[in-house]
Amino acid sequence: MFPREYRGVAVAVVLFLLVQLGALALVQTFFDQGYQAVDDPSDPTNSLLYIGAVLVATVFFLAAFKYDLDWVVRVVIVATSGMLSWYVFSAVAPSGVAALLGAGISVGLWVYPEWYVVDTAGVLMGAGAAGLFGITFGLLPAIVLLSVLAVYDAISVYKTEHMLDLADGVMDLRIPVILVIPLSWSYSLLDDVGDDGGSDSDDGDDEGSDSDEAGENDATETDEAADADTDPSDDIAPGDDEREAFFIGLGDAVIPGVMVASAAFFSSAPQYAVPVIELNTPALFSLVGTLAGLLVLMSMVMKGKPHAGLPLLNGGAIGGYLVGALWVGIPLAEAVGIAGIL
Repeated sequence: MFPREYRGVAVAVVLFLLVQLGALALVQTFFDQGYQAVDDPSDPTNSLLYIGAVLVATVFFLAAFKYDLDWVVRVVIVATSGMLSWYVFSAVAPSGVAALLGAGISVGLWVYPEWYVVDTAGVLMGAGAAGLFGITFGLLPAIVLLSVLAVYDAISVYKTEHMLDLADGVMDLRIPVILVIPLSWSYSLLDDVGDDGGSDSDDGDDEGSDSDEAGENDATETDEAADADTDPSDDIAPGDDEREAFFIGLGDAVIPGVMVASAAFFSSAPQYAVPVIELNTPALFSLVGTLAGLLVLMSMVMKGKPHAGLPLLNGGAIGGYLVGALWVGIPLAEAVGIAGIL
């Protein structure tokens, strides 16, 4: 591992911490403001509804990329970023000020989506989403949610590979569904993506449509040969000699953060006397488990290929939570959230 990659890993840890700690700071305020979206947060079917929404959103995004409706995806994400940022700012500022700040995040993303703008919006979105879901999903629904999404992530990366297509599509849009971790201060997201993307290649093919038939056939054969020798994941996780930044899906920070926030809010473990944030032993252990999973994940990413993040991250979050709950004497059935069912 190169020294600059150590710095990249450290930045990734900081970004994950900001999302997790932000969620812990927001859960009680979000609950007091009436943002809990369900009447019974202990109902595990709540997780199934969210998983269904994830599948629908995935199909929508993939269809948008296929039919050259990338701008629709960008509008949706930028608007969502502004809304979630408004939720976050409303916890610490008057409603009018929070609305202006949230609008400013959306404008910044639309006008100048440099990596630090994208990351700022991503941290705000991630903390807000993890906090909202943390008070919406009780302990059992959170465990179900993380377990199912971990399996889904593994299948979509290693089997169907449609998650790689999705990641490749959002890269050029410069939107906060990814966290960008530059490995040098000179790195620019504006210069790095979009210039050689797939859409430009398609345009080039259209412009070359006036060439003779033999030329077209030769070009087609050449392109097919090149495609056969090219791994589509290379653009997402290039080798060490050309890597200028790490890219981590925002969901990799948000989804395990749901377990951390849920543990802090719903666990019967005593709360620590910590200012600003809600924190207890199960939540702390869940956070530590998430970071442990992140470090393992980053060590795998160093090898130059993308990997499914949620199996490691969610596994660390759930495992850490259960260890923390048992550590403070909570029975396993209660920790898992099935004590009332048995």
